[in-house]
Amino acid sequence: MLAGLPYKAWEDGLEKERMDNKLRIYEYNNTCPDDADKLSAMMKKILGKTGEQVYIEPPFRCDYGYNIEVGENFYANYNVVILDVAKVTIGKNVMFAPNVAVYTAGHPIHHEPRNMGYEYGIPVTIGDNVWIGGNTVINPGVTIGSNVVIGSGSVVTKDIPDNVIAAGNPCRVIRAITDDDKKYYYKDKEFDMDDYDL
Repeated sequence: MLAGLPYKAWEDGLEKERMDNKLRIYEYNNTCPDDADKLSAMMKKILGKTGEQVYIEPPFRCDYGYNIEVGENFYANYNVVILDVAKVTIGKNVMFAPNVAVYTAGHPIHHEPRNMGYEYGIPVTIGDNVWIGGNTVINPGVTIGSNVVIGSGSVVTKDIPDNVIAAGNPCRVIRAITDDDKKYYYKDKEFDMDDYDL
């Protein structure tokens, strides 16, 4: 499975591994929301590797958990789904808006092998300092560079380079992000706070 080769999801103990993770996810999603320490400790047991600061708003879903690596200061809003039959590597200072879906899993195009139960997984990589907008779908094999903003509702089917805004279905680069963008918090609205000095 992790080699990107065809496999069947009910063989080689995978079904039990998914069930074990579903039980961990169930407990996480049903933990009292004011118990931040417990939630943090549980998430660190679910994911394969994390930074010190990591928070995923319940409810959250993933297949195995141990194939997901997130860097320092990772935050995901509600209803994030990560199908981690292959490695998902996420850098530091990354934010997911609600309803983001990361899919490493896929099925053959032809119906005969698909009906036999074959599937595959291709890794997904997301760089540092990335903001993924709500209702975005990231497909198998995609690499998103660092310092990127992905607009809401995007379907990311191809790699996205560093330092850009990209959006759409299929997702495409809209423009580069430059130092001029520092002075704006939303479109043409400028920061005017005393403590904002970048």
